[in-house]
Amino acid sequence: MNPRLALLHPYPFEKLRALLHGVTPPAALRPINLSIGEPQHPTPPLLKEAMGASLAGLSRYPLTKGLPELRGALAQWLVRRHGLDALDPETQVLPVAGTREAIFSIAQVVLDPTEREALVACPNPFYQIYEGAALLGGATAYYVNATAASGFRCDWAAVPDAVWSRTRLLYTCSPNNPTGQVMTLAEWRTLFALSDRFGFTIVSDECYGEIYFDEASPPLGALGAARQLGRTGFQRLLAMGSLSKRSNAPGLRSGFAAGDAALIRDFTLYRTYHGSALSNTVQQASLAAWGDEGHVCANRRLYREKFARFYELVNPALPLSMPEAAFYFWAAVPIDDEIFARELFSATNVTVLPGSYLSRAAHGVNPGRGYVRIALVSTVEEAVEAGARLRAFMATSPWLAAAAQSHA
Repeated sequence: MNPRLALLHPYPFEKLRALLHGVTPPAALRPINLSIGEPQHPTPPLLKEAMGASLAGLSRYPLTKGLPELRGALAQWLVRRHGLDALDPETQVLPVAGTREAIFSIAQVVLDPTEREALVACPNPFYQIYEGAALLGGATAYYVNATAASGFRCDWAAVPDAVWSRTRLLYTCSPNNPTGQVMTLAEWRTLFALSDRFGFTIVSDECYGEIYFDEASPPLGALGAARQLGRTGFQRLLAMGSLSKRSNAPGLRSGFAAGDAALIRDFTLYRTYHGSALSNTVQQASLAAWGDEGHVCANRRLYREKFARFYELVNPALPLSMPEAAFYFWAAVPIDDEIFARELFSATNVTVLPGSYLSRAAHGVNPGRGYVRIALVSTVEEAVEAGARLRAFMATSPWLAAAAQSHA
């Protein structure tokens, strides 16, 4: 067996199940799960219709590179969305089976398993696939903290040159899971300069890039930032996105990798053996999704309404800050985050995720400790009900104030 499997940490939701085991919430209150970031808005009919109309594609093996028309649609969408001059669908775009699969497998391409001192840098808190990809790729994860003191932005300046010199891969996440922060052009300028100096690859996880609150200000992406900074060719840079959040199709497992042609070439070679080509039927549904923005705008309207109403109900009983994008509140709680999540579930049958499950202790602090992640992924009505329960919990739990004072 691969001995590095023993290095993997339990997944956050396994830890949450263990935390809540044996707790019996009020039977009169239906469960509301705000812990997992699984979109629950209806999948648009146009995707289902396109899939149903292309079932004949199941009789053929799909190409690793994907259908030319899908690569073309992805290139056109990326050019429109990020203001690019051009993107070659033949060499710079690759369909993938969702960002999770691609984020993990790209490490197998970038990392040299014989190099024992290699590092993979990632935000902290973070999406645990970054860590797993590093460990199973033969490297060590290096965590770059994002705390309240830094405005929940990664403190890139705190990373020593000695670390950057060993870094082979950097994962970024913007809009960020769990904080909702969007990376600025200045941050990208810093990272591109570091990549030029030290030669590491940047993989930009942009799976939340189409969930934002101001239609006039879509989040800046890696490729758009490179274009604004006059960088051509996207050297050592890949952006990854998917239809899971954008089009409420997490079960479709469809996304893209785009950027550096040399990386796309090597990634395609790896995937030829990896066997992760999208079925032709899924590709046809994806083609329909990437060509339509109406359902995406309607999706964002629902998120805007949910976030506004939940915020009005809960803040300031539990102080909240509106995220810049994505669909999470990253909320500081007055007591230990595990205790808070367990007691909230016990009293209200509402589930949230302790922030410490999304982070690691690094540089003297666990930046997720004392926070919970609240995922507003269901209906507006359920968000309102959850908000009312949370507000009542904060107001009527006499132990909370005492526990908060003791915790402080």
